[in-house]
Amino acid sequence: MPSGPDGFVSDPRYTREFDRARSLLLGHPGRWRVIYHYDADGIASASSALRALARLGYPAQATALQGVERERMAGLLARTPSPVLVVDTGASWLDLFAHHPRPVLVLDHHKYPGGPEASALPEHVAMVNPLDWGVDGMSELCASTLTWLFTIFLDPVNWDNAPWGLSGAIGDRQHVGGFVGLNARLVEEATRRSVLVQRPGLALFGPTLGAAVAGSIDPFFRGLSGRAEASAAFVRELGLDPGADPGRLPAESAGRLAAALKARLSAAGVLPEFTSVLDQPRWFAPALGLDTEEISNLQNAAGRAGTPGVGIAFALGDPRAADRVRAAESEWRAGILGGLRRIEDNGVNSMRYLSWFESPEMTLAGTQAGLAMSYLLPPERPVFVFSDPGGHESIKVSSRGTLRQVERGLDLAVACREAAASVGGEGGGHRVASGATIPSGTRDAFLEAADRRLAAQLGTPGGSAP
Repeated sequence: MPSGPDGFVSDPRYTREFDRARSLLLGHPGRWRVIYHYDADGIASASSALRALARLGYPAQATALQGVERERMAGLLARTPSPVLVVDTGASWLDLFAHHPRPVLVLDHHKYPGGPEASALPEHVAMVNPLDWGVDGMSELCASTLTWLFTIFLDPVNWDNAPWGLSGAIGDRQHVGGFVGLNARLVEEATRRSVLVQRPGLALFGPTLGAAVAGSIDPFFRGLSGRAEASAAFVRELGLDPGADPGRLPAESAGRLAAALKARLSAAGVLPEFTSVLDQPRWFAPALGLDTEEISNLQNAAGRAGTPGVGIAFALGDPRAADRVRAAESEWRAGILGGLRRIEDNGVNSMRYLSWFESPEMTLAGTQAGLAMSYLLPPERPVFVFSDPGGHESIKVSSRGTLRQVERGLDLAVACREAAASVGGEGGGHRVASGATIPSGTRDAFLEAADRRLAAQLGTPGGSAP
């Protein structure tokens, strides 16, 4: 019987859920459909799952979802005669899975819409969710680390899915401030097994130091990111060469640069947990010769470019996919920089308990919102971003907050779900990051409903705004 890290969590539901999921998958050899979300976490999750299925000799078909798409999920199930594995989504659609005639296995870290636990499931449906065994899916285990863990339960050889586990967690920003909880336990064991290596370094990527600063989005530096000449001048003022290789800076030079950039972030009001992203511990995947943040960016870019399958092909070792994801990453980074520059230059709209803006880059909007929340916007209010693709009947909504807001009572999953339902849409996600799909023409009504719900969550006893 394949073994896994049975002792990582003491709650008996931990091993019970994994054992049931493993038995369901191993008991149904043959073709599976893998359904996943098209962001970095979803693509990384699908990458680990498909690698594990290939090792079992199971053929598989992978299909991406772009958001909260109940009707599309129902359609996929209706057209799928085979068993289905759903990763990084699914907690909101357990009723649909119950009617599928074949087995359905769901690996998700999102909140259930009806309460803290899933409803009773038929024998052919298995749900694995860290929330069921006391692990926070918002900060301690994301879909990619959950899927990585599940593949280890299938066979310990899958410890080598570590790069895809971490890349998805970085995409979900669970690395901010350092990995914690079960994420940290997995990283510790993967390091012991040498499938990951901790290395010092800065979160700066590019062919030259000047280009790396100018191209930086996480962190985003006011006045420097997106500005090549200003970045080169900043680097020169520190006595450094803008043409130097950022990966080969001497320790003293790297320290001087980090101190100057962190001081700039602090002066702009960036919270310490986001400032620390610049020089916190970094994780390297020796088998790939890449930093796991680079892997995250490459896969995320493939998804946002509308080619999430290329991100998975990259994980499966397709040499042609490597060039394609790097080209996509350049466009992805430019698109995010453009959106953040717009916010830096033009600001956002403000209501009593939230900020909001519109983004024409629908697939980049959530990333723009998250990075703007971290580096550009006042930290008291969460931010919502709206993308209307035009010619469609719906508007895509993404929302982002901070863990400090969560500590004050923020729950964006509830706010998005209830505000969306009030205008005939649907939403859900995490307390700190959530999304919704709403009918066209309902943006203002949605905002009013969301602001009322945030007032109940974030308002002081006296009723004053933050």
